[in-house]
Amino acid sequence: MTEPGCLSTIRASYDTVAVAYEELIRDHLASSPYDRAMLAAFADQVRTDGGGPVADIGCGPGRVTAHLDALGADAFGVDLSPGMVAVARRTYPGLRFDVGSMTALDLPDGSLGGLVAWYSIIHLPPELLPSVFAGFHRVLAPGGRLLLAFKAGDEIRHLDHAYGHDLSLDVHWLPPDRVAGWLADAGFDVRAQLVREPDQQEKQPQAYLQATRGR
Repeated sequence: MTEPGCLSTIRASYDTVAVAYEELIRDHLASSPYDRAMLAAFADQVRTDGGGPVADIGCGPGRVTAHLDALGADAFGVDLSPGMVAVARRTYPGLRFDVGSMTALDLPDGSLGGLVAWYSIIHLPPELLPSVFAGFHRVLAPGGRLLLAFKAGDEIRHLDHAYGHDLSLDVHWLPPDRVAGWLADAGFDVRAQLVREPDQQEKQPQAYLQATRGR
């Protein structure tokens, strides 16, 4: 299957910045209480449901994968960028990281107890997200948990330079209610939605959505 044309640009950009990006965000969770709270609630729900593997899709350098592992989840990471996966494997050698795309997940049907997409949907054109969410639904077991984090809004920002490097990335700010509608259309039951105000380093509100795959 031919991959969407935007993926080559996203892949190349994150290959370029992988090392600098890991250094910049390495300790971000320590100063992000809402992030930690959402991830802790998600991990606790997956455990309560009986466990099962948890995929961190668009894992980047692996910090969220490692955090979920520390919370007791059977977590592994998948990322489009081989450069990011190499950094993740080097930083967290005891965890599993694979190269792959959320637009064509190479995972068995119903194989996951949970799936996290932590700011990893924001570079895809919104018209691709309904099919991406259908793929998330496919790989989750009935009742499996989904957690999304993304930038709340309704606009596109283009980056030509970031993390000390030239690159080319579109960043989509997404309306939470529209994302929730796409999830419902894909067969998810949206269970929680939170929008928080930006912190000192951010330019826009941040959104979290937690959903379960319908049985």
